[in-house]
Amino acid sequence: MTVADSAATGLIAPHGGALVNLMVAAGERESLKASASRRLECSDRNACDVELLVVGGFSPLRGFMHQEDYDAVVAGHRTSSGLLFGLPIVFDTDDASIGLGERLLLTYRGQELAVFTVESRWEPDKAREAQGCYGTTSIEHPAVRMITGERGRFYLGGSVQGLELPQRVFPCKTPAEVRATLPEGQSVVAFQCRNPIHRAHYELFTRALEASNVSEQGVVLVHPTCGPTQDDDIAGEVRFQTYERLAAEVNNPRIRWAYLPYSMHMAGTREALQHMIIRKNYGCTHFIIGRDMAGCKSSLSGDDFYGPYQAQDFARDHAPELGMETVPSLNLVYTEEEGYVTAEHAEARGLHVRKLSGTQFRQMLRGGEEIPEWFAFRSVVEVLRAAA
Repeated sequence: MTVADSAATGLIAPHGGALVNLMVAAGERESLKASASRRLECSDRNACDVELLVVGGFSPLRGFMHQEDYDAVVAGHRTSSGLLFGLPIVFDTDDASIGLGERLLLTYRGQELAVFTVESRWEPDKAREAQGCYGTTSIEHPAVRMITGERGRFYLGGSVQGLELPQRVFPCKTPAEVRATLPEGQSVVAFQCRNPIHRAHYELFTRALEASNVSEQGVVLVHPTCGPTQDDDIAGEVRFQTYERLAAEVNNPRIRWAYLPYSMHMAGTREALQHMIIRKNYGCTHFIIGRDMAGCKSSLSGDDFYGPYQAQDFARDHAPELGMETVPSLNLVYTEEEGYVTAEHAEARGLHVRKLSGTQFRQMLRGGEEIPEWFAFRSVVEVLRAAA
């Protein structure tokens, strides 16, 4: 289905054709919990995956992937049936005693999230997974460190039945709830981020509404990931506060805000595809892709693991199959003469570009220095200072 076809019938269809909802009716929850043979505590990443499975963020999946789907996704970003999927969705454990057919009550910080019926179990080749999904086996890559150092020895696949969603500081709307707020028959442009939003980001996603393939009444869904990211990233709870303050400050009717309980892998091309699929399930027709989206660097050499346009090219090539369109991220710079313009425009006109690196920004925050308003919103700076 193309973007135009889907827009003509309302909102874009979810991945696979139907939005999954795995939440069990209230009257059935006690008997379902009683059928579980043991309790198993979720990691932060597990809990994000359980939530996205239950609410349909990973549609059309109805549970954790079986080995044949895992193998297929690792090898070629498709399930065994040929459906596009960026990264495998599996549950990990070190417990060798868990048997096939067993029902596990998945818990998280005192909550009972779901009942997981174990239908497959295997010991993965993690080196092969690392090379297939992240393009490297180096533990300098954060996701390679994660699968080798955090994830358990065994992977489990099987169906999931939801009991309750994790209670979070940042409330995460379900795909159905987000879809209910979106204009039918119009473009919905997704903006993904995992850091506080500064002026350049705001200019970027509001200017995306002016793209030639975005409808006049289209909207931007600012949809930050608030689950686990890299160790040096700002905590999700703090980022959430910056987003809430900024949403109140700008009060733009063409901007919608929601939060995604997703754990970043920094997987470059594969992550770009994964994010597009998830945002399609949330009702988005377009996706903004940065030059080095979900990229990361070697902790030793400082070299990038992915090329500067690799994620953009990969996502653009697969967008038609998803019925979506990509919106390349503009390379914006701030100039003394004209404010924010593209770097190409600034160079052609000989404009004076002002720069402030992330490192300088953090140093100025810690030192109590005044942050220029062309770089950061005052409301965002206030939140970051209070959390420092």
